[in-house]
Amino acid sequence: MKKVLASVALVALSLSGPALAADMAARLPVKAVAAVPFTNWTGFYLGGHIGYGFGSLGPDSNGLPLQAVFLPHSLTGMTGGFQAGYNVQLPNRVVLGLEADMSFMGPIDQGKRTPAPFDTTFDHLGTVRGRIGYATGAWLPYVTGGLAWGRTVVDVNDADGSVAGHNARLHVGWAAGAGLELALGQGWSGKLEYNYIDLGARDFAFDAPPFGARVDPKLHMLKLGLNYRLWDTPPWQSGVAPKLVLPESTNWNVHGQTTLITQAYPTFRAPYQGSNSLPGLGRGRETWTVDAFIGVRLWQGGELYFNPELAQGFGIGSTLGLAGFSNGEAQKGGAEYPKFRPQRYIFRQTFGLGGEQEDVADGPMQLASKRDIDRVTLTIGRFAVGDYFDGNSYAKDPRADFMNWAMWASAAYDFPADLPGFTRGAVVELNKKDWALRAGVFQVPSQPNSDSLTWNSGGGVVELEERYAILGQPGKLRLGVFGTRGNTANYRDALGIVVADPALDINAVTAAIRKENWKYGFYLNGEQQVATDIGLFGRFSWNDGQNEILSFTDIDRSLSGGISVKGSYWGRPNDTIGFGGAVNGLSRAHRDFLAAGGNGLLIGDGRLNYSTEKILETYYAFAIDKSVTLTADYQLIANPAYNADRGPVSIFSGRVHAEF
Repeated sequence: MKKVLASVALVALSLSGPALAADMAARLPVKAVAAVPFTNWTGFYLGGHIGYGFGSLGPDSNGLPLQAVFLPHSLTGMTGGFQAGYNVQLPNRVVLGLEADMSFMGPIDQGKRTPAPFDTTFDHLGTVRGRIGYATGAWLPYVTGGLAWGRTVVDVNDADGSVAGHNARLHVGWAAGAGLELALGQGWSGKLEYNYIDLGARDFAFDAPPFGARVDPKLHMLKLGLNYRLWDTPPWQSGVAPKLVLPESTNWNVHGQTTLITQAYPTFRAPYQGSNSLPGLGRGRETWTVDAFIGVRLWQGGELYFNPELAQGFGIGSTLGLAGFSNGEAQKGGAEYPKFRPQRYIFRQTFGLGGEQEDVADGPMQLASKRDIDRVTLTIGRFAVGDYFDGNSYAKDPRADFMNWAMWASAAYDFPADLPGFTRGAVVELNKKDWALRAGVFQVPSQPNSDSLTWNSGGGVVELEERYAILGQPGKLRLGVFGTRGNTANYRDALGIVVADPALDINAVTAAIRKENWKYGFYLNGEQQVATDIGLFGRFSWNDGQNEILSFTDIDRSLSGGISVKGSYWGRPNDTIGFGGAVNGLSRAHRDFLAAGGNGLLIGDGRLNYSTEKILETYYAFAIDKSVTLTADYQLIANPAYNADRGPVSIFSGRVHAEF
């Protein structure tokens, strides 16, 4: 029980904040050991938690099911959040404390959603509670109770399912429960806690359409968390127990990251716009993510990884209006309040084939070890296709280098993904010293832009990676071939129906004629170091362009490339400057569909004066230290969404990225 509690509680590390994380870095990875005496619980602490909740919003509230991944969907789904508190231990071992916490909900489980006149969801929950416990060895059982609050949202729906009315209310009530906390040493403790929360009833009223509802939340919440005390004992006391030091281990690790991106653009030329256009008036938006990456070695070659994430914010224009979208952190399912998702959970088995070995550095989703260069690796679970395919040393990570979708990916590869960009499936790789061959099969969305993944159809990709050197400078070339079968419409079929009956709406026709169709294509991806700390990169990708885009973005042909230079040439070796460009295009059928008023995943101006979409991007990443980087980024996009009547648009970005 002690080891299980100590290990599982590490999931909460993603939610403990950058300041605390910097203090963590010097101590991780660590290994859970048998509990040791923890003589004084007094002190201020910070931490994070994951949880699961269920209950009722009232008899007539129609609460939406939220995703819980391994558990049944519920009113809260899986949750994640932060906590902070202060304890005082009395001489008789009684511990008095005060704790505040915030929990954020999971996204809607679209596959379990049923049509209704109105829906109710949670945005967040918070409590401020007193704690009374009794310290016994390394254990602290306690009871807790106090103030609770939460925000609920009611949406009134039209007959077609679109939102006709929207309102939110803040509820204030109470919470009570009990928990058990275990000292892990070195200032760390893990806890398991139950809360019953009664938030009190609130009435919702709408004028158009006339409607009223009462929401009365009563919830049961289970939370698993990790706390870090900023001191073992109060600074004003002395002669007390020293910090408990735990031995390091390569059998598990924890890493984290947080990224904040703000983007804005001034007003640009836009004589008309449609439902999926980038608004012509200047706008600004932001996105923010916090992740933890937890790895556990199960046996020789066998590893388990888990990546929970909190994500908040929207791309500019609600992530619409650009085929090469400007922010790689912007999810199609953006949120006003942070949403919690277990983004990655994978099992990886590596089979060594003998011979020469290489060192594997400790890192996110990677345990420190030695492994055979010649090996076969099998990975199954939930992940992003880009974790294993279409890699590039200079343009791959929008948290660290280029931000535009057409720069960090082979943009014409419509890789399978849900709204945040992840799927479930399996990847197998054969690695040799000078080349690698990898293949994957994946779930696809149930229809374009869906958050629900299905095995009714599927996607696959095969990639060959060749490693070489030119004049002693290393390079890589990757060739990928892909095919995806999904529930999509054929552009020519939709256009033909509308030509026969011009009174029909092309987007309604498109939705009505969807069936199982294939999309296939290839990508070529190269990188070449030309001198120390200077590298070139380039990509070309193509798909057949006959059926709807299913997952990624509205691009059928894409060519991109650029240069990346490290700051060692001007005395700042951890800085990076990058400059690159991309040209995106569409098939003839796809452009005719948009010109007729069709909407794609991200674009649709209602009409189209077609021209290729052209993108220039440059950035400077300034390293504050080894953990924190500030980036200034500029993008110029001509013919946004392939429309020569609109734009160009200049997009200015700032990025703060921290790793721990």
